[in-house]
Amino acid sequence: MEFIKKESICEFSNPGVVSEQLLNPDNSSSQRVTITRVHLQIGACRPRHCHTDSEQIWVALKGKGRLLLADNGEMDFSEGDVVRFSESDIHGLLNTGDSEFIYFSVTSPPLHFGEAYKEKHKSAF
Repeated sequence: MEFIKKESICEFSNPGVVSEQLLNPDNSSSQRVTITRVHLQIGACRPRHCHTDSEQIWVALKGKGRLLLADNGEMDFSEGDVVRFSESDIHGLLNTGDSEFIYFSVTSPPLHFGEAYKEKHKSAF
């Protein structure tokens, strides 16, 4: 068993986006997944990107947004929806709602997301 204390959870942030690294290579020995909880403020965006060696599953917990897909494609994504991206699938997210958008992300095999963010600090949640 591995117990992750809240004090070992880090947050990475960019303007309008906070990514809580709930289970990642820094606080877990898991070789299978990274789990994050991501908060997007109204109008905030996670730009299109891909992970060449990992698949990713997003579970929308709160809010309404638009998935940003390959070839400038877009799709509605809101509370209760689940989406899975295969390796190398282009994906991103724009919060189009009138409140904070929150989703869980499960990435396998695990990735360390620190390089994608400007700031790192201990979780306030």
